[in-house]
Amino acid sequence: MNISNDEIAYIVQEVCRRVSVTGSAGSGAALPAATAVVPNLPLKAGSAGHEGGTCSTPGGCATCTSCSSDGQSLGSFSSVGEAVAAALVAQKALIGLGLEKRKVVVAAMRAAVLADVENIGRMAVEETGLGRVPDKVKKVALSASKTPGPEDIEAIAFTGDRGLTLTELAPFGVIGAITPSTNPAETVVNNSIAMLSAGNAVVFNCHPSAKRVSRHTVELLNKAIIKAGGPPNVLCVIAEPTKESSDDLMRHPAIRLLTVTGGPEIVGIAMNSGKKVIAAGPGNPPVVVDETADLDNAARCIYDGASFDNNVLCIAEKEVFCVAEVFDGLMDRLVRLGAVKLSREQSRLLTEAVLQKDKAGRWTANKKYVGKDIQVILKAINLEVAPTARLAVFEATKDCPLVTTEQLMPVLPIVRCKDVGEAIALGVAAEGGCHHTAMMHSRNVDSLTEMARAVDTSIFVKNGPSYAGLGFGGEGFNSFTIATPTGEGVTSPVSYTRKRRCVLTDSFRIV
Repeated sequence: MNISNDEIAYIVQEVCRRVSVTGSAGSGAALPAATAVVPNLPLKAGSAGHEGGTCSTPGGCATCTSCSSDGQSLGSFSSVGEAVAAALVAQKALIGLGLEKRKVVVAAMRAAVLADVENIGRMAVEETGLGRVPDKVKKVALSASKTPGPEDIEAIAFTGDRGLTLTELAPFGVIGAITPSTNPAETVVNNSIAMLSAGNAVVFNCHPSAKRVSRHTVELLNKAIIKAGGPPNVLCVIAEPTKESSDDLMRHPAIRLLTVTGGPEIVGIAMNSGKKVIAAGPGNPPVVVDETADLDNAARCIYDGASFDNNVLCIAEKEVFCVAEVFDGLMDRLVRLGAVKLSREQSRLLTEAVLQKDKAGRWTANKKYVGKDIQVILKAINLEVAPTARLAVFEATKDCPLVTTEQLMPVLPIVRCKDVGEAIALGVAAEGGCHHTAMMHSRNVDSLTEMARAVDTSIFVKNGPSYAGLGFGGEGFNSFTIATPTGEGVTSPVSYTRKRRCVLTDSFRIV
């Protein structure tokens, strides 16, 4: 990318400054009404009068929610069939533009998102009820700034006495993408930039509870693509997504690749679709803290990571295993940072309130409390806390349901362990074989290596907050689709390509 780390840091810092100036939505704060960027008017794109992605009304539709001022479709469709048909046309046109023009288009997409990032973050929280506006803004800005572009796509050449072989990374065509409610806009932005950079068009079936902000983000990106000289409908979205439209997308014969960022149920359905799948599965990321850790840094990283966007990130710290020698020191530091320390009885009551058992008898998060501010969560046990609080912590046993369950709430159980060996073993057990993400705070290289090898996760963060693994405060590019079940790990444009080989024999070399 042509954006430096310093420039990215400045962009995120400036966005956060604006949010704080205009009024952040802190715990319990009422959110101002979101800007009416998507008028509540009849959807017409993809229907009669919009064949081929262009509105036939002279001068464009005055009453069409999905037309730009010049009458071109901005990608919202009422059915999967219409969306895929439009995306197929768009993908062929995109490839015809060439790689250099694709770079111009991606730059325009980044700029469009960054210009509207505060509005997108506010819309996401207002619609889904999950997370915190300032943190959503940071995540969307991160996606726009640090998702790799077309520069990620590089050809490989082999030459020898028998000629030249060229291996190129080619697009699949049209990708079917299913996105979550926890990170809706940031996943759409990340997937859109990465998939388009690889030469693909995309049809999104977004989570129904995030359909408005997802659709707005797709239309915003399409407008930028068109203004930069790209074709309409490179990105398509089902305006009223349902389980049925998700099933239709997975079955559509023109969809070459499925990318699923969601819960285990939808991932399982996709894996049985018969298509190639890039799947971001569940995780229950543990943190291990040993006796050599810098406790001030460990406490700050754990507090920031576990409370960031109310813990809806799949990579966020979900439980801590701390060596007994430094357990009290870590707990004291977390409380000094602002964490609410719960008693044994309070933690028992909270566990009963925020978790429930499914039909199979397994513990699951009560959706009523997922992604909510800690003030809302603790009201469930009649506990009032300061409006500035972001996280609750408590000492837990290794078999506490909040230790073994991915709960997506700013509630952090901490288990006291006799030594680093036990902490690592319990951390690996709590992670549950998801192989998603884990963290460790230690100055002992041998212990860090032991943990990394034992937990075998796609992301392993040493002495930092979990979100450093997404390139936020850490090196490397960003992704919000961490494809652990299918092996791609932290996805980039390369993930959405297929290798094609072209061979010229005998007569090409000049030496």
